[in-house]
Amino acid sequence: MREFDADIAVIGGGAAGLAAAITAAEKGAKVIVLEKANTTGGCANMAMGLLGVETKLQKERLIDLTRERAFEKFMDYTHWRCDARLVKNYIYQSSETIEWLQDMGVEFALPSKYFPGSEATWHIIKPKTGNPGLRAAATMIKAMTERAEELGVTIMLETPVKNLIKDNGDIIGVTASDKDGELEVYAGAVIISTGGFGDSPEFIKKYTPYEWGKDLYSYRIPGLTGDGIQMAWDAGAGKDYMDMELVFFAPNTGGYAPIELPFRQPNLFVNLDGKRFYNEEVVENPVFSVNAIARQKNRVVFSIVDDNILKRYEENGLDLINVVTSSMDMSYFNQEMEEHVRNGSDVLFVADTIEELAEKTGIDKEGLAETLKQYNEACQSGLDEEFNKKKRYLKPIDGHKFYALKFAPSAYGSMGGIKINEKTEVITEQADIIPGLYAAGTDAYSICNPDYVFVLPGNSLGFAVNSGRMAGKHAIEYIKSLD
Repeated sequence: MREFDADIAVIGGGAAGLAAAITAAEKGAKVIVLEKANTTGGCANMAMGLLGVETKLQKERLIDLTRERAFEKFMDYTHWRCDARLVKNYIYQSSETIEWLQDMGVEFALPSKYFPGSEATWHIIKPKTGNPGLRAAATMIKAMTERAEELGVTIMLETPVKNLIKDNGDIIGVTASDKDGELEVYAGAVIISTGGFGDSPEFIKKYTPYEWGKDLYSYRIPGLTGDGIQMAWDAGAGKDYMDMELVFFAPNTGGYAPIELPFRQPNLFVNLDGKRFYNEEVVENPVFSVNAIARQKNRVVFSIVDDNILKRYEENGLDLINVVTSSMDMSYFNQEMEEHVRNGSDVLFVADTIEELAEKTGIDKEGLAETLKQYNEACQSGLDEEFNKKKRYLKPIDGHKFYALKFAPSAYGSMGGIKINEKTEVITEQADIIPGLYAAGTDAYSICNPDYVFVLPGNSLGFAVNSGRMAGKHAIEYIKSLD
């Protein structure tokens, strides 16, 4: 058995783990990061940006959201179900964290809203090449990895951790394995940041209301199987709120695919009974929409448009612009639609009549016909008595060709599992501290309870980096207290 010594052992080399490692190393600590994948970053490589409040970038653009107001909005949104001290520490540190990343060479395109009505807290990362978009945060991960190595952090790739080492209740290290066999790392403190359980259908089924592949079609970043969460629980950690970071997509299309463009608009949405189920203006808020979708039969719904609506979008542009897909136009949709039609599709349905559309989708024929009759009457009168949708979004479905896209719950990843306090110290169900053990990022991401706080976009990556920094700082303070 090979043995290694460090001040801090970090389990997981994603955004939280790297932030923890850099923070500790900047304070002179000897840090070892153990990552079971063959590269750093984890799910952060898929991200776009992180939350910041009262940053210089915001002030330059006259964005006047204060930390006090952001904290109030966050807590109001969660109805104070989460740890208020942890949330406050996270939000109040977020501006400094943006500058900390900029000092590493990370550039930001702009602070953005996710949708109208949200706040411009989403600091989207500028990639080295191309426009900001999905996976832009990979540029940040590269800069953080280089910074960690520059500070002397040892990053051990393809080295999965097996267990925590305990001594009289204190956590003093980890056991792991690599290509050369078993190893032990002894450390003054251990930080768990393994990215959650988004790649574990077993965890998802056991700890959330969903079953992957049946009523949930979420991203699965390989290796994020809840290892760190289980380790913490085995060491006595309390279980905190767990769920998926829910959004909605057309199943198995990768999320925000071009095929969704004209369907992720405030047009007619129906369930399998052919009935409307919410005010379609809400479509711009992924969390509110998926909450409504999850209540429907089989957790499946359909967005319906006709050829007239598609033509209008091609000529005048879409009603709602999503930041993620803002670089796409209807030409992207047309190209992808041709591929779906040519190759066959289980999410896109095209028909010459509403009856045929109902048959192809499995929507109740009579229910859809009745809904369409009422909806078109509302469009003609300009008054939606069912859900009060604004007149400008009331477009009749009365063309010569009809299109439907299936939507279902999806998720960017998991949320929560390990109970921590405002210092990111892992605590038991009774809130007793487990000495020497810290958790950061998705594994301890229980602050968005019960919903992702989309009114302040950038939380997942924002919490990962900020909680990682907190863990690194407090772990060093703990080690010094032992001297």
